[in-house]
This record gives sequence, C-alpha cells and structure tokens, in this order.
Amino acid sequence: MLRGASLRVTRPRVAVLSAVHDKPHADTASIIGAVRTELGEVSHQAVYDVLRALTTAGLVRCIQPPGSLARYESRVGDNHHHVVCRSCGVIADVDCAVGEAPCLTASDSHGFVIDEAEVVYWGLCPACSTAAA
Repeated sequence: MLRGASLRVTRPRVAVLSAVHDKPHADTASIIGAVRTELGEVSHQAVYDVLRALTTAGLVRCIQPPGSLARYESRVGDNHHHVVCRSCGVIADVDCAVGEAPCLTASDSHGFVIDEAEVVYWGLCPACSTAAA
C-alpha cells in the first residue's frame, strides 16, 4: 500500500497504518498507544506526521464529527457516512443513502461542483440505549 502511494516503507508508517486498520475510527491517542505497543517509544509528532502523510496519500481518512476528536479510518475511496452515539461516542460506518457519490443532491449548489456529501447520523448505540431504558 505504501509503495503504491509513493511512500517509503518505514516501521512507523507500517505501525500507524496497521493501527488504523485494526482500530477503525480511533483517535490519535489510541493510535499512538497502539504504535508504542508495537515499536516502543515513538514521539507524538512522528505519529502526527505519519497520519498526515497517509491522509494526504489517500490511504487513511480523517473524520471529525462535531464535538469529537479527529478520528482515522482505513475505509477510503467510497462515500460512506457515520453514525455516532451521543452517550459513549462510538462511531460506526453507514453506507451511502442513495447510489454513488455524492449520493445526496443539495437544494442549491451555489455554483459548486459537488463531489461528496458528508452526513453524520446521531443517536444512541445499542448498549447505551439499553442502559437508558
């Protein structure tokens, strides 16, 4: 994957990419923890730099639902959306509502050529909705 994106294969890049694949929607602190478990000491800045490079290369996607920390996922190249639990903050993928990207039509594009729609659904996850009942 890294070579295909014209990135050098380094231990930190492999470890960060692996952490993002293993923990979808993980925040940076979780990714740093996973990378340190695998490699030992690695700086916050090194992980941030790798995440930026992987995001720029299109190998990971950064999402940030309102009120949430930045999260990273390996599901790229499609126009999926997310559902977020208002109580515990868990995030899950939701496939596009209708057809291909952008999958929704704006009531007024204001002259923009729209190529993506980002939708965040909010609610309670099964565990939190059971606890609330």
